[in-house]
Amino acid sequence: MEKTVLVTGGAQGIGRATALLLAGRGYRVAVADIRKSELFFVKTDVSREPSVRACVRAVVKRFGRLDILVLNASQRKETPFIDMSFEEWRSLISITLDGSFHCVKACLPHLMKAGGGSIVTIGGMTALSGAKRRVHGSVGKHGLYGMTRALAKELGEHQINVNCVAPGQMNTPRAAGRAEREGATGVPMGRRVEPAEIATISRFLCGPGGRMVSGQLIYVDGGQQQF
Repeated sequence: MEKTVLVTGGAQGIGRATALLLAGRGYRVAVADIRKSELFFVKTDVSREPSVRACVRAVVKRFGRLDILVLNASQRKETPFIDMSFEEWRSLISITLDGSFHCVKACLPHLMKAGGGSIVTIGGMTALSGAKRRVHGSVGKHGLYGMTRALAKELGEHQINVNCVAPGQMNTPRAAGRAEREGATGVPMGRRVEPAEIATISRFLCGPGGRMVSGQLIYVDGGQQQF
């Protein structure tokens, strides 16, 4: 039976590449985002529980089941900590962490009903390295990694594997300005990561070959990490 995937933040960048790759490989794909997608799309604010629950209901109504959740929704902001407002802090944390909580809670009964499945979280290098002007982003991604590890231990008995994919410097429209200014600074392999390369790793983790991979933080960064 064809598997159904829900990709949050799937209208652009890594999320879009993941959604299109999985759709091209025969998965039935739904996109939850505040922006429209060319695939089956449900406008969703992941920071709001009612919005997430409505999205999951719509996906299950359309496809009859849910097997895979890709947590990609995020927000990138750069602000010196001394200038950071609590509202900006909460805005980012609510998308990264509260949003992940709402999505897993809403999807989990369906993954269990399907007899198992996969959850892939999209992290970032700053989760462990930290980054200037991105304290909120680093905290959010670090928390997402902790959530990944804990869920892997708790959900394994339900045949659900949970992993985190951490991209390095990306070649995406959102990073275009930075890429033009900095190139691929500090990347041993000499170039930025393409969204399709993150999508390929996510697909492996969701497929039969990745069933016994769980609780892992997988860097896709051209050898840049220094931990």
